[in-house]
Amino acid sequence: MKLIVGLGNPGLSYKKTRHNIGFVIVDELAKRFGTTLSEKKFNGIYTVIHKNGEKVILLKPLTYMNLSGESIRPLMNYYDIPVEDLLVIYDDLDLPVGKIRLRQKGSAGGHNGIKSTIANLGTQDFKRIRVGIDRPPIGMTVPDYVLSKFRKDEKDEIQSVVDKCVDACEAWLDKPFLEVMNQFNG
Repeated sequence: MKLIVGLGNPGLSYKKTRHNIGFVIVDELAKRFGTTLSEKKFNGIYTVIHKNGEKVILLKPLTYMNLSGESIRPLMNYYDIPVEDLLVIYDDLDLPVGKIRLRQKGSAGGHNGIKSTIANLGTQDFKRIRVGIDRPPIGMTVPDYVLSKFRKDEKDEIQSVVDKCVDACEAWLDKPFLEVMNQFNG
């Protein structure tokens, strides 16, 4: 069984903000599988799909970003999902819009959702897809920036990166993550 988690914040005011790119990607992945996230439990909303005879859970924690791990850990415990079968998707200020980086492990890099996940799992050895949202313009604070929506001139690039992330998630369901990293990084 595999678990794919998209990080974000619940509520309409956060919908389609830079910080919610993980939610957008998980929703798009669910759509590709012909389903929606409708099960509410573990402080999150999720669905279970089947691919190649394996269960795959798609999760959006509803704890707010800073407490994401409080949704991920209980779901992993309940379904007995090992950390090597976890993939977390989240926004990254250090990558330009339109870029993604797949990693097998790493630090939080200042991302509070990942800090919470590491704290709750007791390890930073889990797979992730970092999605570039770029740095805020001069004079804008980081919180205001990450909670802002993408500009109109970024929409095509964002749709392209969402599609690329969904393709990477699907690829991981069929092949080793190292192969997926080699295919999608760059």
